[in-house]
Amino acid sequence: MRYTMKKLFTIFFIILSINNLNSQIDIVHPPNWWIGFENQELQILVKGEKISNYDVSIDYPGINLKKIHKADSPNYLFIDLNISNKTKPGTFKIKFKNETGDLIHDYKLDNKRVLKEQNNGFDSSDVVYLITPDRFANGDYSNDIVKGLKEDRINREDNYARHGGDLKGITKNMEYINEMGFTALWLNPVLINDMKEGSYHGYATTDYYTVDPRFGTLSDYLDFSEKAKKNNIKLIKDIIVNHCGLYHWWMDDLPFNDWLNYQEIYLKSNDETIEKNTVYSNHRRSTIQDTYAAEVDYRGMLDGWFVPTMPDLNQRNEFMAEYLIQNSIWWIETLNLSGIRQDTYPYAEKEFLRDWAGRIMEEYPKFNIVGEEWSYNPIRIAYWQDGTNNKDGYKSNLKSTMDFAMQKAIFEGISENENWNTGLIKIYESLSNDFYYEDPGSLLVFNDNHDMSRIYTQMKENISKTKMAVGLMLILPRIPQILYGTEILMQDTAKPGDHGLIRSDFPGGWDNDETNAFTGKNLKKDQLEMQNYLKTVLNFRKKSKAIHSGKTLHYAPINGIYVISRKNDDETVLCIINKNNFDKELNLDRFHELKINNTILTEIYTGEKFIWKDKITLKKNSSIILTNK
Repeated sequence: MRYTMKKLFTIFFIILSINNLNSQIDIVHPPNWWIGFENQELQILVKGEKISNYDVSIDYPGINLKKIHKADSPNYLFIDLNISNKTKPGTFKIKFKNETGDLIHDYKLDNKRVLKEQNNGFDSSDVVYLITPDRFANGDYSNDIVKGLKEDRINREDNYARHGGDLKGITKNMEYINEMGFTALWLNPVLINDMKEGSYHGYATTDYYTVDPRFGTLSDYLDFSEKAKKNNIKLIKDIIVNHCGLYHWWMDDLPFNDWLNYQEIYLKSNDETIEKNTVYSNHRRSTIQDTYAAEVDYRGMLDGWFVPTMPDLNQRNEFMAEYLIQNSIWWIETLNLSGIRQDTYPYAEKEFLRDWAGRIMEEYPKFNIVGEEWSYNPIRIAYWQDGTNNKDGYKSNLKSTMDFAMQKAIFEGISENENWNTGLIKIYESLSNDFYYEDPGSLLVFNDNHDMSRIYTQMKENISKTKMAVGLMLILPRIPQILYGTEILMQDTAKPGDHGLIRSDFPGGWDNDETNAFTGKNLKKDQLEMQNYLKTVLNFRKKSKAIHSGKTLHYAPINGIYVISRKNDDETVLCIINKNNFDKELNLDRFHELKINNTILTEIYTGEKFIWKDKITLKKNSSIILTNK
């Protein structure tokens, strides 16, 4: 059969069209960007079948295409751009061309928020409310089960299954959070965790730019952010740069041979063998600062995986590092965040963490970041706070760390019997370590969180001791954080420390709940008392400059009594703890430095009046917070 030239051209263009249809751009991250950053560089990850075979061009005023990087996988390109501050907002075309045809991707640019439009970071004037979204409130039952995801069931009787809480549920109850007196919200991660089981907690991310559809949509997240702002509540995003989820989209086609730590072991494993083959972190966090640490122990801490379902990311790969930095900036700008809580802080490369925090603070100077360093050693906690004079010269760019040392001291101080070296002296001595911190008022303090037994259980379900622990924490020179449900004495006593039980459902968050903590329906007497107590203290704290930034003065515990004061200008706040099993008369001669003799003080919860003169009587097993205002 003979073909005319016209027919040959027709066949050629049909083949070309078919080839072009088979080629596509699957992923472009970040999905959009902004003009006006201090750092004008942008690196775009592009994933598509054989995309490295394409030439790339961009023609848009103000944008300079600097370099194209090919990865080890042929299905990735990394495109380096410079975006001038004179660039106009709009959509530009990224053109991909090879002999089979052209691909075009539209990329949107907007103006970045100027400084005055950015939300303030959280600080010591705030109290942070920590919520596990799946367990707080179900505002949209239609997204409880999403077909196509690996875990597609709801079972509220199973503490490790999905329960249906979501972003709309939190948004719906924002007024409750505000009225309770909380001023900042930290949500456990809400990005997609397309895992086979245990996906409710959010710490196994499978796409860093996608909200888990069981929590809602990006639009729901934006609505949540707006509702929080209208209620004067700051938003803190939980971010994980140490690890991702085993079923992250890139795990089937890793861009580089060193994208993960121990990547070669993962590639030789499957679902059945990966648990056996996984090399785990030795969790020796002290090696990060230890000048005597063996390299094998240092790398064993950083490179090992947490669990087989959470691959350890290699931030020494420059493309991975840039991807993670840009992702954090993308979410800050998209949601107008006030802060980030960085999970498992010392497990990532510390040089990367320095650069990551530095880039963020350069762009958002009002921002705050708190890192999780689960250590009871103040020296190790202080190492990570910016401004600390570290012997190795390390500069972290990190404003805040989590104060596990103080958390432990409060627990022991309240729960232990009083003796020379036990009980309240633990709190006194822990607070005395503040001389070592560059900025103790920027540390995040807490009685519990989503990873540890609830404070009511820690205090053996004793409401008086629970109030002691929570009330004291709220007046310390710190940023306090309270786990959802503390206000109604939620507990994990049946199995202390069990994560599923710690993260139980907040009653009233589901339509058919018999008890409703949002309205008080069917709450027990002690629960209502604790809720009212916390609401009173929190709303007082909102207005107390003495607690926000006042001078701290405390007195060594004697005979089971501890006194701590916060003072600012003409405002004085006192917290007094009496751990004795009997009423105790406190002689006031010792406290002349407070300079409040003959002052009438009011107990902020009960309204009871005290005249600070000669002596006052303290009720047994109790704590009081007094103010002269």
